[in-house]
Amino acid sequence: MKDNIWCFEHVNLYHILCPHKLQEHEQSHFQTYKSGDFIYFPGDPSQKIFMISKGKVKIVSYNENGDEVVKAILGKGEIFGEKAILGSDQRIDYAMACTEPTLLCPMDLPNMYKLMRENEKFGLSIYKLIGFRIKKMERRFESLLFQDVRTRLCEFIKELAEEDGVKRGDMIRLTHFYTQKDFADLIGTKRETVTRLFNELKHEGIIDYSRKEIQILNFDRL
Repeated sequence: MKDNIWCFEHVNLYHILCPHKLQEHEQSHFQTYKSGDFIYFPGDPSQKIFMISKGKVKIVSYNENGDEVVKAILGKGEIFGEKAILGSDQRIDYAMACTEPTLLCPMDLPNMYKLMRENEKFGLSIYKLIGFRIKKMERRFESLLFQDVRTRLCEFIKELAEEDGVKRGDMIRLTHFYTQKDFADLIGTKRETVTRLFNELKHEGIIDYSRKEIQILNFDRL
């Protein structure tokens, strides 16, 4: 199940991307944001890649009605702004801190390219990340268009389990950092609906859950 290709804690890239960890930079190397602070806007120059050292970041856009469309919610060890590597001159999304404090480690493009040239494994991981996220976004939009809310939630839980779940006998244990509002934002519904659906799935013996953990008791019925 565990196949997390962009989380630095899993692919051991944290120290490569965050040179202050090697005591080469001072604490000022970090950028600190409060909850609700925007990190960049559409149209901003794409000059840096960001790694999350602490907190969570939400990547969003807005549709023609002004409704927020959440594309991703990322946590510690993950990166964002990676499309700059492909030559995108401007940002097309909003990036917003959604916890306080959110601590980021920025990396400018010349240094990023240098690291990718010098470390083949690192470069491959970055390109895998970009491809994987594109496919993930395509699936997310298809889900929003064609599936009901319960199916969207179940598919999202399955997706998390396939990326980060740990199998224990017939059960899959999934530790996560999402709040129920995060789940709601990502599947395009209200928090109250997510709460109701989680309770339904628990009552039906399909899952059990606590604040930061989901236990999938019957994957086939999910």
